[in-house]
Amino acid sequence: MKYFLAVLTLVGCSIHAALIPEVRTYTAKADFAGAQKLLDAYEAKQGKTPEWLEAFSWQARGALNNKIYDKALSYAAETRKFALAELKKRPIDQEPRLPIALGASIEVQAQALAAQGNRSEAVAFLQKEIQTYGKSSMRARIQKNMNLLAMEGKPAPAIANQDWLQVQPKAIETYRGKPVILFFWAHWCVDCKQQAPILARLQKDFSDKGLVVIAPTRYYGYAAGGEEAAPAEERKYAEKVLQDFYAQLKGMPVTLDDETFFNYGASTTPTLVLIDAKGIVRLYHPGKMTYEALAEKIRSIS
Repeated sequence: MKYFLAVLTLVGCSIHAALIPEVRTYTAKADFAGAQKLLDAYEAKQGKTPEWLEAFSWQARGALNNKIYDKALSYAAETRKFALAELKKRPIDQEPRLPIALGASIEVQAQALAAQGNRSEAVAFLQKEIQTYGKSSMRARIQKNMNLLAMEGKPAPAIANQDWLQVQPKAIETYRGKPVILFFWAHWCVDCKQQAPILARLQKDFSDKGLVVIAPTRYYGYAAGGEEAAPAEERKYAEKVLQDFYAQLKGMPVTLDDETFFNYGASTTPTLVLIDAKGIVRLYHPGKMTYEALAEKIRSIS
């Protein structure tokens, strides 16, 4: 009997784990009817669980990625309706999939509005959502979408420098006269490690421009293998990661601060921000970038 129950548990976990990637596969091909069949079959057996809700949010994301904006807005509204119903039962961050789904609905609505030429409406919507969910885990994600619409061309927000690794960063204003790349990273982030040699090459090739690379990060509450860790232990682990994967970035200041991450909306790692010699943001990019793309942007502001 114990073996039978264990098998059932494993099967149930596999069903939960498979739903989201399978729905994503369908929505990537704009096969929303196929995705809905999967969702309906799951709902008939399991109900509208948090896994179902996160999977359903991919209908909105898939429509946005395929530039079907009316459908994206419709699915975003449905996701929001289901998520708000769940919020009546529990706090936003009590269950990890709920903020993911609700955050997706907010992101899709803002991006779809902006893509249809309603940029000011999208910004106003995000401002309202930050006021509502600014103390939740969704804060950085909402701010990221705000920054995608409104950060470029504006003065760079401040960077905290009370806690750091390697080299203490200076106030952002002290770097005026030089281009600056902010490289938001995490010790667990594979894409961040892949970005390191690109940044090191840029640092060398644009040394005549005085290019500065600053690498903000934050505490995540865990270290190697996802094991829970106190700040002191996590700090040691982050220092080891720096030595193992980022040693080629000579003299790179690394600040440790949640607020800097939130203000720059760095819910995606890496996030790359290019600031010109006058302290104005000229590029805001969640995700990796190639050497060629970054070099072109640096040349354009030099």
